[in-house]
Order: sequence, then C-alpha cells, then structure tokens
Amino acid sequence: MLLIAPPVAKPDAPPAGIAVLAGTLRRHGIPCTLLDANLEGLLFLLDQADNPDDTWSSRALRHRHANLAALRDPTLYRHKDRYQRAVRDINRVLVLATRSHPELSISLANYQDAHANALNSRDLLRAAEQFEQSIYTPWFRKRLPALLATENHRLIGISLSFISQALPAFALLGYLRSTFPHLTLILGGGLITSWMRRRDGHHPFVGLVDHCIAGPGEGPLLRLLGINNPVDEPIPDYTDLPLADYFAPGLILPYAASRGCYWNRCTFCPENAEQSRYHATAPFTVLSHLRRLRDRSRPMLLHLLDNALSPALLQTLGNHPPDIPWYGFVRVHEQLADVDYCRTLRLSGCVLLKLGLESGSQKVLDTMDKGIHLNLVTRVLDALHQAGIATYVYLLFGTPAESIHEARQTLAFTLQHHQVITFLNLAIFNMPRSSKEAEQIPGSTFSQGDLSLYQDFIHPQGWDRRATRTFLDREFTRHRAIGTILRRDPPLFTSNHAAFFSGGFPWPTG
Repeated sequence: MLLIAPPVAKPDAPPAGIAVLAGTLRRHGIPCTLLDANLEGLLFLLDQADNPDDTWSSRALRHRHANLAALRDPTLYRHKDRYQRAVRDINRVLVLATRSHPELSISLANYQDAHANALNSRDLLRAAEQFEQSIYTPWFRKRLPALLATENHRLIGISLSFISQALPAFALLGYLRSTFPHLTLILGGGLITSWMRRRDGHHPFVGLVDHCIAGPGEGPLLRLLGINNPVDEPIPDYTDLPLADYFAPGLILPYAASRGCYWNRCTFCPENAEQSRYHATAPFTVLSHLRRLRDRSRPMLLHLLDNALSPALLQTLGNHPPDIPWYGFVRVHEQLADVDYCRTLRLSGCVLLKLGLESGSQKVLDTMDKGIHLNLVTRVLDALHQAGIATYVYLLFGTPAESIHEARQTLAFTLQHHQVITFLNLAIFNMPRSSKEAEQIPGSTFSQGDLSLYQDFIHPQGWDRRATRTFLDREFTRHRAIGTILRRDPPLFTSNHAAFFSGGFPWPTG
C-alpha cells in the first residue's frame, strides 16, 4: 500500500497521519510505502522558477538552495532578521514558479485557485477530470510511475487534512485514476472526516474514490485488508520519509497522544459540533512510544498534536522527561498556576505552550462554556513566565456573545499581560454549520461550496466580520506592545517554528 500526504501544508515536519497508518499496517505485517508529496512537490516547484524580472526575485532565485540549507541549520534561528529573509525569499521563488498559472496563489503554507472553490465538490471533481492542468502534474508523472513500479502497490491512501490540500489532492486522484485504473483509491484525513460527518457519512466522490474513511483510519484500513482484530496503540513509523529535508533546524517530531478533546464543551469548537469522541493513549504508553521514536530518529523538537494535553499526560511528562524539547496545546487549569509545577514541566523539556484563551471578557468565556476564569488565566500566564515557558495565546473575535465592548476588554486584558505573552494568534470567528448556535442564530452559507463547514450569521450585537476586522486593524494591533508581540511570530511557519524563537530553546552546543 502507498500512503500519500498531498500538497499544500507547511513543510516543517513529516506528516503524522500517514506515519500512524504505517505503524499500524507494519505492526500487522502489511508492507507500505510513505510519500510526502507536499514536501517533494514543493521542492520540485522551487526548481522550476526562472527568468525573474526584478532585483528581489533574482536574489531569491539565486540563493534558493543556500536559503534551504540555512533553514535546516540551527545557526540561522539565532538571527531573526536573516531567518525572516530566508523564509520570504524561498516563498518568493515559489511565487515565481507559479507565474504560468496566474489563477494560483501558492505559499509555503497555502494553496488557492481563483477559478476553483476547494469547498465545492463539483470543482474538486473538475480538478480531478482536468488534472493535466495542475501545476503538480509534471511532478506526478516524474515521481509516481517509477515509485509504483518498484512495489506491488494495490491500494493508494491519501490523507487530506487541510483545505489547502484539497485541489492538489483531487488533481492527484484524477491522475492516478486515469493512469493506473486498476488501483484502489482511498481518501481519509481530518478534512474528509469533517465533510462526511456533516453529510451523514456520505461523500460525493463516487466513481473517483473507492473508499472514503471518516475518523481514525487504522481500523477501516485493516478491515479492507481482511484483518478484524487490530493491535491497539501501534507506534507511528516515519521510516520512509526524508527526515533531513524538512524546513527546520532539525527533525520536528509530530506525535498525537489523544484524539478529540477531553473538555469538548466549547460551543464554538468544530470538535463539539462534529461530536468527536475523545480517546487518549495511556500516558506510560505515550512515554514508551516517545522514547522509541527518540532513539530511532533523534529529533530536535517534539510537537504534541493533541487538541489539549491532558493534566494526566502533563504530570507524567513532568515526572518522566522524554529527553526531547517539546511543546503543545493545553487548556488553562489550576495546576498550571503553580510555579513549581511549571518549573517541573520546563525541566522536562517544555519550551512553549499554546493556550486557547479566545477572549478577555468573562461574559464571552462563560457564554462559550470555556470553563476558565480570567483570574486563573492571569495566574497561569505569570507562572509559565516565571518558569521560562513561552506562551502562544490564541484570541477569537466576533463570536455571537461579543460586542465592541467585550472586544475592548480583550484588548485591555492583552495589554495588561503583554509582558507574559510571547506570541499571539488573532482570528475572526467562523460559525460551524453543524453547531447548536447555527440553529439558533439566523445566517446564510459562508461559502458557495456544498462542502463548506462554516456559515455566515447575523450577529446579535451587530458586530459583523467587517466591523471586527476594522477593530483589529485600526485599534487592537495599533498598540505598540501588541505590535511587538505580533512581530515575534515567525512568518508563514508561525507556531510551527515559534519554539525556536521562544528565548529558552536548548540549542545543541558544538
């Protein structure tokens, strides 16, 4: 079986989804091959650019290989200005490589087509039918026939997790269906899960895709292969992937210790709207996996992918350090307000924690059912700061309970705590179409696509997206202290590289 991660996603780390599937298949004696089409396709495109017509582009093209090498060298990350220029120059070359496709807007983190809606099933099927027009088709033709010829692959699994991957993934499906009609094509991943759960398990890709899988793919894949009693909790296997080629100063190892969210009550959250079940791997099993992965691949940084790291896992990591610097997403909880507890996490390797604060208004938090109080948030931010753990704080504006008054409370809270907030992410609220709120508040389709997961709505406070965006542009981000925080964010890679700029990252010596 061939497992593929399609373009486009940030190329900083190997794709976790296909590695988990590989670990499962190989544990049951089923051979498989992994292909990171995102990374390989991106490197292919970077070598297609030519004939720049301005100074910046000429410089960027001339130095693209040196910039790629620099992004894989820890030295660059000690010089923020040089890092930013290298990232932007590589991205500039990617723009040059797409000049023959003026309808495309491609970056290191995104893919958009002005003529196709990635949330419209007809446009996706058209991308498959017209795969010859895809900017990736020359790479498909160069890479896939030889790869398929070396192994007796009968099944192809494609993991589709992000909207930015949808159109290239369907061009890939179209190429495979046309060129290798005997193969069984399987489509899964986070985005497919969301689409199928919204559509009661149905998908509109019959005739192109043989099987669409919602939720964890390990069990369904094994059943397709005639195995009905799978082994629990196999370790991810990244063996086939080019671990030295990612855009990072060393291997960033992705690992998910759970699926879903242990809180799962926030009214705005897609996890809640989709009624995703929470499942956690036992903490000592996680430790065993991490130690084996550490010994196999010697990662520089561990990225824990959980929607929220459980208090039990945090306690276990603190008491039994994985011997890898690590970061992940947490819910604000009482233990994190204890400075000694946070210092234990820091000593275990924790360099950064991501916090979904969402709002500096207690009223808004209560309406969302966030289950946190601002006085606790204050204590947690202070404790993490004293312990030397960087914070990446997420704020969400334009929720139904918010007006400009509550938005200004968020501004005041952020300014009050700006010295203990390392990074900020600002987002405007999208209403999940399957949420309870969507049933209660008048609205309209957010996108013209039948696969859209969100919808527009008439804001009860008159606080629409335009007003929210104006507030962010003209008021929130104009404050010097907030601007300082926002400028720390690594361009394009954002939180994926933030740990390297946290101020406390343990760079290797020598």
